Amino acid sequence: MSFDDPTSTPTQAATSRLRFGQACQAEAGECSVRWDLRRNCSLTPRQMLGFYLGLSGVSLAIAGIFWWLGAKLVMPFAWLEVLAVGLALLVHARHATDRESIRLQGGRLMVERACGPRTERCEFCTEWVRVASTRGDGSLIELSERGKKVVVGRFVRPELRGQLADEMRWALARRGDVQGFVPGTA
Repeated sequence: MSFDDPTSTPTQAATSRLRFGQACQAEAGECSVRWDLRRNCSLTPRQMLGFYLGLSGVSLAIAGIFWWLGAKLVMPFAWLEVLAVGLALLVHARHATDRESIRLQGGRLMVERACGPRTERCEFCTEWVRVASTRGDGSLIELSERGKKVVVGRFVRPELRGQLADEMRWALARRGDVQGFVPGTA
């Protein structure tokens, strides 16, 4: 079945075409497409805290044993090590939850980008929005409309960004078909 096959149903086209996004039912009853692009982190901030506390406990316990045996300079260096590792993990954890959330619903394309403590939101009208790669070599994807621009795709591998841009263009061009798709009725 071709993606542009006129005999395919909207349900078949939407489920087979969406690789990065997912169709979801909105509160108002209309369907939307949502792309959640996140940083690839193996540990959540809570798991990172557990790792840090465990590592610190072991390091300070060993330093305490050496302190008890008379090696008094081990303890200050152990505290210095715990502090340095804690700062490094804090810098890492600030950006562990970075994300880009793009939602196509009704006549709006909403983009939300979170980077550390900052969150940026931008809204586009679907009739005017343009999806373009800034260059053709796997670079970031630019969404623009009447002077507003936002760049997305930081958390997608460069070789897959073209596919993401194509998927967004497809969903924008066929938003009526995708809106008719109700999840779970495939």
